[in-house]
Parts: sequence; structure tokens; C-alpha cells
Amino acid sequence: MRGALSLLALTGLLACTPSFEPSDRAAIEALLAEQAAAWNRGDLDGFMAGYERSEALVFTSGAQIRRGWQTTRDRYEERYGSGDGSDMGQLAFEILDVRALGGDGAVVLGRWTLSATPQAGTGVFSLATVRTPEGWRIVHDHTSADPNP
Repeated sequence: MRGALSLLALTGLLACTPSFEPSDRAAIEALLAEQAAAWNRGDLDGFMAGYERSEALVFTSGAQIRRGWQTTRDRYEERYGSGDGSDMGQLAFEILDVRALGGDGAVVLGRWTLSATPQAGTGVFSLATVRTPEGWRIVHDHTSADPNP
């Protein structure tokens, strides 16, 4: 009898564990589309809304590791400005793969293109995303630029 109760409890626990559904992939793709749209209208705070607002956020680019939402935002502001968005340019993402890591996590692989700015370029990114009460958020961003020709 005790074995049957343990099996029943385990079955109930597994039934409560979320699974990664096609709608989760669509939500992650929408998150990145919202980020690009915010960037393209010069809205740095709108762009940053896609990141987990936490000191645990990790952002890696240019051989530098930065930790924390505010540190990441400050770096973007330093590089692209925060006024009218005229220095931010136009950002586009190409999502190459979204791989689930359990029901509440996923890794996104893609390419980015930034144009119409002195900082224009292209490159690749990998993002670790997690499901939060606010929706999917980026918790780790590793972005690199293609070499200049």
C-alpha cells in the first residue's frame, strides 16, 4: 500500500511539472521581437525589459563578463546613448535554434545585425532564458561580433 501511495504522489508531482510547449518557443521568439522593436524605436528600457531584472544576470561580450541588470543597462547606455535613440541604429535578430532545458528553461542560438549606427555590425548570440512569473526572461547573454572584414 505504501508503495502505491508513493507512486501516486510521484505521479502527482510529475503532473505539476511544466513541459516546454510550442507556445513557449513562440513566447521566447516574441520576447526577442519585442526587444528588437524597442531597440529600433530608441527605447533602451523597453529593450532591457527582456532581461531578468536581477544582480544574477550575466552579460558577456567583447571578452568582458558583466553581472547584473543595471550594469548591463549602463553598458548599453554608455555605448549607444539613452536620449532620443539616434545612436542605437536598427537591430534585427535571426533565431537559429531554441532548445528546451526542462519545462522552465531554454537556450536560444541566433544571429544579430545592427545597422544605421556607427556601431553597426553583425554577430552571434546564445541566450539562456527562464520562465518567470512575468514571462520568459533572459538570464545569461553571450554575444559576439563577427570579425571586421
